[in-house]
Formats: sequence, C-alpha cells, structure tokens
Amino acid sequence: MIRPLIFAATLIAPLSALAETPVTIALDWTLNTNHIGLVVAQDRGFYEDAGLDVEILPYSDTSSSALLAAGATDFAYLTSLGFMSAKAADADLVALWATMQHENGRLVYNSDNTEITRPADLSGKTYAGFGSAWEAALIGTMIENDGGEPVWDTVTLGTGAYEALASGAVDFTLEVATWEGVNGELLGRKQSSFTYADYGIPDQQNGYIGTRSEVLAEHPDMVRDFMLATQKGYEWAADHPRAAAQILIQSGDFPNQALVHASMVAIAAGGYLRDGDTPVGKIDGERFANMAHFLFDSGVLKDSDGDVLTWPGDVSDWYDQSWMTN
Repeated sequence: MIRPLIFAATLIAPLSALAETPVTIALDWTLNTNHIGLVVAQDRGFYEDAGLDVEILPYSDTSSSALLAAGATDFAYLTSLGFMSAKAADADLVALWATMQHENGRLVYNSDNTEITRPADLSGKTYAGFGSAWEAALIGTMIENDGGEPVWDTVTLGTGAYEALASGAVDFTLEVATWEGVNGELLGRKQSSFTYADYGIPDQQNGYIGTRSEVLAEHPDMVRDFMLATQKGYEWAADHPRAAAQILIQSGDFPNQALVHASMVAIAAGGYLRDGDTPVGKIDGERFANMAHFLFDSGVLKDSDGDVLTWPGDVSDWYDQSWMTN
C-alpha cells in the first residue's frame, strides 16, 4: 500500500508554508518509476520553492482521467490511451507533458517458444490481455503488417499475464520494458520481444500529465509553476537515476528495491526521459497526431454512447505547452 507523500503540518506553520497554494495530482497506477519526477520535485523542495503544496494522490480504482474530468484533482498522470480516449469522448482535458520520449511498451513471448519468430506467427496463439480495445488494434496491426491473419485467442488476466507467460500457460502478452521487462530480467526469465513501431504502429511518447482547460485558463501561473517544478524534478532524475530511485523507494512501499533501481538504470540508459536536446517533457506534435490518427482509424476511440469516432482532422488543441520556457 502506498504511503501518502505528504507530511502532517506542525501546529505552528511558518508564513511561507501558509502562503503555499494547494495542488493535487492523481496517478494512473500505483507509484512507480514513471512518476519519479513528481516524487523528486516534492522531496527536493522544487514544489515548495515554487510556492506550491503538492499532494500526490494514491492510485484508486477510479481512473486518473475520470478523476481529472470530474474536477476531483487539479492534475493527473495519464496513459496516452487514457487521455486520448477521454478527450475523444469530449472530456475537458488538455495534455501538458509527455514523460517517456520513446515508446517503452513491447510485445513479449518466451524465447524457447520455437513456434514464434515473427508477429505473423502469433496467429492462432493465446494472448494474455488487459481488457482494452487498444490491445486488439495493436496486435492485429502487427500481425497483418507481417503478412499473418489477425486471429488469436485472448484471456484477460491483468497483471497475472506475466506469471502466465512465464509458466507457458499463454503464448504472448504486452509489457512495459522499463518495468515488467526489467523485472523479468531480474527473475532470470528468457523472453524475446517485438517492437511496435517495426510493424506499423506509430511510435509514440507516453505518460502524459494533464489538467482541465478551465484550470489552465483560470490559473495559468499555478499551472506554469507546477509544470516547471515537475520538469525540474524529472530533469534531476534523468541526471541522477540512482539517487532518484532511492528517493522513490523512501517515499513508498517497495518490497523489491532492486526493481526500482534497475528500472531507473534502464530508463536512463534508454534515453527515455531525455532525448538529445529535446526538453524533458516536450510533446512531439507530429507523433501525438500520428497516434491519435491510428486510434481513430482503428476504431479504438469512441464517444460517450460507445459509437466509434471519426478523425477530426486536427488534434493540435488537445495539448498545450505554453508553460514551457525552453
């Protein structure tokens, strides 16, 4: 269980603390290395220096996009699919940030499964899934683009997918290379993978931070201050991955501390947080649009009545990085 990342106030608070603006951000999942910059910014006082009292809300059964859309939080950490699905269904959300500058998801299978050497071989196999329409669009596209028939069996197992794959109960699943993939390596599992972009899936950034349009319009200074402090936190984590991992470990309940450290090593080595001279958190408009287009064309994005939406022609107003100064 995640321990709260805020501390109880003393009975007599300093004037600087009294002047801090309260801010909340909801998480898309239990605390992990995707959220590293938020925890670092809090631990090292970057939010406090910006005059903000930031509370990182523990993950709940209600999605972070739903909490944000309902006004239950000021900001939310969002998966790309979670954000785009909510936005396409007319939720008043706007993306401000992208954490991972490269796709860190991949399709994975056991290396000793001699029946699988390419995505076309997945036809007729059993997939351990997570229950989203995105998975079917992704897998089907990969198989078709490799010349195979997009037909397979699915068992929805959630996080149990990884144990099922390791035991050979299923043939393949999807994983995040910088977390489940790293964990598999620590456990000595021999697994191989296919990269989505090699088989027709647009390369994407992921791990958005978003807010509501009304918050951006009514509190632009608060949004700017929060995002700049958050950027500073992720920059520090990119420069000090081992120290950042330790800060994360100390902030929550992490029985597997080796996984946290190994994940941060993988994130740093893979250039996920920082891509050359591109500012940390920068949204690539072209890649953003390409993924949105793919999700529309694949029938993944639907309105509130469940009807498949058509491509609107432009999604540049789905994100806003006017807060970014570099």
